[in-house]
Amino acid sequence: MSRNVRPARLAFQGAVLLSVLALAPMTWVWLDSSAHRVVAGSPGWLGEVPPAPAALVLGAGLYGGRPTPMLATRLDLAAELYHAGKVRAVLLSGDNSRIGYDEPTAMRDYLVTKGVPVQAMVLDYAGFDTWDSCVRAKQVFGANRVTVVTQAFHLPRAVTLCRTAGVETFGVGDDSAGKWRETTFTYAARELLASAKGFADAVVLKSRPVFPGPEETSLRRILAQPGAPGE
Repeated sequence: MSRNVRPARLAFQGAVLLSVLALAPMTWVWLDSSAHRVVAGSPGWLGEVPPAPAALVLGAGLYGGRPTPMLATRLDLAAELYHAGKVRAVLLSGDNSRIGYDEPTAMRDYLVTKGVPVQAMVLDYAGFDTWDSCVRAKQVFGANRVTVVTQAFHLPRAVTLCRTAGVETFGVGDDSAGKWRETTFTYAARELLASAKGFADAVVLKSRPVFPGPEETSLRRILAQPGAPGE
């Protein structure tokens, strides 16, 4: 092999290896979640969702103190699951890390307008990212089985991270591409990096949440009432 060819081949092999490593986390979340998710709006989608004690709704930002359109869509799906009897409680996990920004409370107020009673909702004020929300659902709120609700592009990562956190999880995702195509594609492209971070947090580092406790009993109290699905 000539001296000129060998460096080029090594560079090519290195590029291939980096590409595989970059795609591995995305492949992991897609394969792990493939049998545990459905896109809302597909034919018969609601019938594919197994009953679960609680829905876990992940925050997606506020605009003017109200849920962004994407977050509102997640909340609409959670309300639909609740009214269809698919879940008994709704765990709202979002960011309340600074004064004047309170995702969980805004999410609760929105769901009240959709007919979900306050006593069926639990607020997690320290759901700063998907991994934190999943770990806290298990360790702080005692959730063993949930239906996680988000957008379709985020669904594989959300389901996989919650399953890795020890929560039996099924996922329902809104197909936002039909409504917000450009925004959806931007967020979907960022999933490559987000999946790598999720893999590092969940598998490599086994990271603890920013706020790991203390334990709360609010979700357990709701699910201790008769008729909670799966409990």
